Amino acid sequence: MADELRKAPRAGPIEAKREPPVVARLVVEIRSDGSHTIARGAAEDAVTGERVTVQAEGATPLALILSLLKSALELPTLARTFTKGFLPRK
Repeated sequence: MADELRKAPRAGPIEAKREPPVVARLVVEIRSDGSHTIARGAAEDAVTGERVTVQAEGATPLALILSLLKSALELPTLARTFTKGFLPRK
């Protein structure tokens, strides 16, 4: 019984993981009733500060994803920002 009450050893300090800077933000709320799904949200270009709304609908998860990507890529500034984020640095 005494062994079960022993405290676990303390973990060392948490080290911050070095990450690249934020270039864009995307916040999406997804609602579904099982037969139809709607995604609504906002996207922001961190460099220019441009903000836009994003909305997509679909009957299947794949249809929703494709609609959401199409919606995001129709925004010229955000499309450039997202593309830059996926390309390797020179």
